[in-house]
Order: sequence, then C-alpha cells, then structure tokens
Amino acid sequence: MTQPTDINGKPYHRGLMVATLLIGTFTTFLTQTILTTAFPTLMRDFHINASAVQWLTTGFMLVMGIMIPVSAWLLSKFNVKHLYLTAIGIFFLGTLISRFAPTFQALLVGRLTQAVGVGMSAPTFQTVMYSIFPPEKRGSAMGLAGIVIGLAPAVGPTLSGWVLLNHSWRALFSVILPIAALVFLLALYAMRKVLPTTDPKIDVTSVVESTLGFGAVLYGFSTVGDRGWLDPVVLGTLILGVAFIALFAYRQLHLPVPLLELRVFKSRAFTLSVILTAVAFMSMVGVEMVLPMYIQTIRGESAFHSGLILLPGAIMMGIMSPVTGNIFDRIGAKRLAQTGLFLLLVGTFPLITLTADTPILFVTVIYTVRMFGITMVTMPVTTAGMNALPPDLINHGTAVNNTVRQVAASIGTAILVSVLATVTSANAPAAALRATAPLKFAAQLANATVAGYRAAFVVSLIFAALGFILSFRLPTDRIDGGDPA
Repeated sequence: MTQPTDINGKPYHRGLMVATLLIGTFTTFLTQTILTTAFPTLMRDFHINASAVQWLTTGFMLVMGIMIPVSAWLLSKFNVKHLYLTAIGIFFLGTLISRFAPTFQALLVGRLTQAVGVGMSAPTFQTVMYSIFPPEKRGSAMGLAGIVIGLAPAVGPTLSGWVLLNHSWRALFSVILPIAALVFLLALYAMRKVLPTTDPKIDVTSVVESTLGFGAVLYGFSTVGDRGWLDPVVLGTLILGVAFIALFAYRQLHLPVPLLELRVFKSRAFTLSVILTAVAFMSMVGVEMVLPMYIQTIRGESAFHSGLILLPGAIMMGIMSPVTGNIFDRIGAKRLAQTGLFLLLVGTFPLITLTADTPILFVTVIYTVRMFGITMVTMPVTTAGMNALPPDLINHGTAVNNTVRQVAASIGTAILVSVLATVTSANAPAAALRATAPLKFAAQLANATVAGYRAAFVVSLIFAALGFILSFRLPTDRIDGGDPA
C-alpha cells in the first residue's frame, strides 16, 4: 500500500489521523444532546424556567448554524492542522467555562463557545475524511464518519441520564474535558496539511447576511414549539431570516470569490443528495425529540429509561454505518437509499398507532428499524453527492451539506413539536371539566395528548414517504467525481 503524503509531499499516518478525527468529532457531537436530560436539574439549580434553559440547546444550534457557512472560507484560508487545533482548543475552553460556571449566564457563554468549536471542527472533519481517501474508498470512509455523526447525539441522552444518577450536572463536562485535551495532543502529532490553501478574502457583508439569515431562521423554528406558528416573533424572525438568506444567496452568485459557493447546486446529483439527506434528518431528529417525550409523559418512564429505550437504535447506527459504507463502494447509493427509506417508512408507520399501552419493547424495535434505515441513507447519499463535485468545490459542498442538515434538523423538530402541541390543544377537554369530573378530565386529556403524538408521527411519515419517492431519481451508478452535470 502506498504511503499517503500531505500537500508538502511528506508521509503521514492516515490511520492515526482518522482515529484522532473520529474521537474528536464523537466528543464534540456528543455535547449537542448531553444536557437534554439535565434540564430539570439546571432549572432548579439556577432558578430558571423552561424557556430560558432551552437556550442551552437553541443557542448551541444557532452558533453552529452561523459558523458552518464560514467554514469553507476557513478551510481554504488556513492550514487544516492549525484550524482543527484552534477548533478543539475553543471547544475545550467552552467546556471548561461550562464546568465551573457560577451562573446560568456563564453556562450559556460556555455552551456558545463550545458551539463555535464544533461549527469549525465538523466541516473540517468531513472534508478531510473525504479528501484523504480515493473515490473507491470514500464510501467506507464516510461510513466511519457516519458512526460518530449519528451515534454521538443518539448516545448523549442515555449517557447524561446515567451520569446524573450519581453525580451533578457539572460531571457531564468533567467527562468531556480530558477527552478534548487528549484529542488536542493527538492532533498536534497526527494532523497534517492535507488540503490546499489559497489566500481568499472574506466578504464581511456575506458573513453578516448569513449570520442574520441562518440565525433568524433557526431561532424562529426553535421557538415555534412554544409560541406557535402565528406568533409575531416567530413569523417576524422567519421572514427576516428568509429575506437575509435570499440576499446572501444573490450575493454569493455574483461574487467572483463567494463565501459559500452555491454553484454546487448546478450538479443535479449533489442537489438531490442534499434534499434526501435533509428529509432523512428531518424525520430522524424530529422523532428523536418527540419519542422520548411520549415515553416520559405518556408512559411515565424516567429520562434515563427513555434514553435506554432509544439506545439500541443508536447502537444499530454505529454498527451499520461502516457496513453501509462498504456496500456503497460496491453498488452505489440508489439501491441503498431506496431500501433505507423503505425501512424508515416501515419503522415510522407503527408510530401513528401508539397508545398509552403500547409495549415498550415494540417501541424499541420499530425505533431501531428506523435508525437502521436512516443509516443506509445519510452517509451513502452524501458521499454520492460529494463524488459528483470537482475537487475544488469539496469544501463548499461540505459546508452546504452541513448548513442544510442543521437547518433541516431544526425545521423537522419544530414542525413535529408544533403539530403535537396544536393537536393536543385542539382535542383537550374544557378546563371546567377538571372540577366537575376530574377522572373524566384526566382520561380525555391523556387521549388528547396521545392524539397529538400520533399526529406528529404522521408528519414524520410524510417526510419518509417524500424521501422514498425522491430516491428513485438518484443516478443508478456510483458517481466517481468531477461531473457537475
């Protein structure tokens, strides 16, 4: 086997670099969901309400969404080794601030600092993983990437619940700190300059437009579950966000050196891959948020047990990601995506029949089937789309993929939570019934809540069906790169 070399022609250990990136990305992606089960504890400790504590997740998503469009410029401008070390260093600093935060405001600052590091490191990870492997090995490489990208957020709530059984919420950050430090030390030795750099000038207007646009859209969708679709704040921020995104897109198409190269969408295969991945993530992340709520509110299980119920699905994703990557290298993305989206349909349909007495084992099995299907879609389809781009657009393709995926996850969750709240409210009994017939009121309220969950899962089923239909438009053969047609 030929020894891989960096941009300067010096040999490097690709296996050690990949291991460093995998450990680092697993650690950073784990922090996206690790606080979810700690929210009640944080509300008590800092004397804050649910709307305030949600900013620990919403703010994290906002900053990630803002940083991702800038990542393509950063990857073109700076040595990838220095960029990755900076990202992990910022992430470590944010974790340290969070660990010792004396107030909620300090904890929020720590979380936002973490998100800056994750927003820089995630696109770096995917671009390097794609670039250091030849086309015939990229499916396997992106399969490895899929393990950490899919498994880490899924494991977060379970790990968090287990830690909180015997420790305070600060222990969640104590676990992360030494791993982040180890990744930094490994990166000092293992990372090399494997991507070419130029000296592009950053367009400040584009940064402002993307920050306001993506920030407003993500904020609007993240608050719609609490405020409702017709709330002036929600509508105002969504309209403002869309307007700035339109201005951002127009400017990118007319700049000689854009911040984010939107011409990647000239490739039909890439565009379709982005849409399919977004639809899959909308279905996946929305259910990941709503299903634990059903398990806790309807079934009365603890947050830790709800995490355990979802754990087999996370393990399935971890096991199958490299397997589907190998299969992609042999047969391409189309048949994998069709099979995966069919399994997603099969695994989602039973969710619309859930009751207060549905066996927990049944819920675990169908959730695991869904995750199996999603594993066959996300990374294979993403790799096929990236293979359709010429090498000089890989950085921009990665940034576009990450941006759309982040927005899609937010949109999917917001839509499902909004439908859940709306249907539950529409079917809820009159408040007067509580005093006159409390047992009847409780029964009707429980039925209304179950109806809300079923309606939310119907929306997820529609996402899956849309993806399944679109999968038939994928090219039959695996794309080996460079053809934007």
